[in-house]
Amino acid sequence: MEKMIVEGGRPLEGEVVISGAKNAALPLIAATLLAPGVHVLRNVPDLRDTRTILSLLDELGATWRRDGGTLFIDSSSIAYTEVSYDLVKTMRASVLVLGPLLGRLGRAKVSLPGGCAIGERPINFHINGFERFGVTCHLEHGYVEALIDGRLQGTTVYFDIPSVTGTENILMAAVLAEGTTILRNAAREPEIGNLIDMLVGMGAEIDGKGSSQLTIRGVDQLQPAEIEIIPDRIEAGTYLIAGAAAGGEVTVRDCRPEHLPALLDKLAESGARVTVGERSVTLCLEPRDRNRLKGVDIKTMPYPGYPTDLQAQFMALMTLSNGMCVIRETIFENRFMHVAELRRMGADIRTEGNNAVVTGRGPNGLSGAPVMATDLRASSSLVIAGLAAANRTEIARIYHLERGYENLVAKLSGLGASVWKEKA
Repeated sequence: MEKMIVEGGRPLEGEVVISGAKNAALPLIAATLLAPGVHVLRNVPDLRDTRTILSLLDELGATWRRDGGTLFIDSSSIAYTEVSYDLVKTMRASVLVLGPLLGRLGRAKVSLPGGCAIGERPINFHINGFERFGVTCHLEHGYVEALIDGRLQGTTVYFDIPSVTGTENILMAAVLAEGTTILRNAAREPEIGNLIDMLVGMGAEIDGKGSSQLTIRGVDQLQPAEIEIIPDRIEAGTYLIAGAAAGGEVTVRDCRPEHLPALLDKLAESGARVTVGERSVTLCLEPRDRNRLKGVDIKTMPYPGYPTDLQAQFMALMTLSNGMCVIRETIFENRFMHVAELRRMGADIRTEGNNAVVTGRGPNGLSGAPVMATDLRASSSLVIAGLAAANRTEIARIYHLERGYENLVAKLSGLGASVWKEKA
């Protein structure tokens, strides 16, 4: 097991190239199960989570090879429809194979998912949606077993709360259903748009991309597709926040600024200078100007609102501000686990239910300490805090980081940070 060491106090300067989006790659890899043949996915990040879902495809009988950032996946010979607990326990997105397997083969058995400890995140949205198609679902011995005799039947599915994985899973099942399916109050995240582009490239008929209502006219069969994974907006946001916390000028390249409207507004409101290009964003907050960093309230919401996956990182930044702010988490019920670790570094944070009140202590308010990562995005908040803190920060359990950030140490080092890994 490894830990990450961060020597704080160095401004960040330079450019960083953003990798493909983890949260887009996972459903697109799962979607290759819908059609036999060789699919080509470009700009696929090499992460613990992408390796896990590829191992899952191995278990089902698919074959694949990687050439740099390009994956070639052949799903012609799917031999199994059961996914074991050993794989699913490490990553919640494993549940995304349910929809494709049901659509293509009419049956699937998948262990109840695991992943980050940020709340229960029940899969009732998925199961309720599948049952609307005529699927029979059973939950026994820790597995979801889904089966239909014949073809899925088009239906209308309403999501009480916009669910990203729920929308993706039901969407992938619907493309091979008989008749028309309408998804209402569907999630609108850019990653879902990337999935729709792939499905349309496979021959699916889908209207409503980017809206909360999707209309899917089922087709008899699909063919392999070639698609590029969109840039990771959460990775881009993390480096921009890191630049503001450490001070300096950071440019994120190969990103899509239109996917980060709420974050860019909040960074500008906090006092950073944000310059938006066609495929880049530059954040400038000189070290001498960090004294003017303002406390800014945020409320996490479904896209295009402020993303929950950038809440912990922004909280780390706000501990360095001058003033007070309130951070309200409305997506997950247990996503303040990083608060205790930030307090170990000197942060003044008080939690009340799903609200966190942060009293900034200025740019010199944090000091290095041994801390422990509790989930993927909490891990990156501790890295950000360490970059701004005096002295050394040691972050344990960094395998969480490796689930979602490609070449993090190399990218931060390229910006001038003093960061490395050691054996724990």
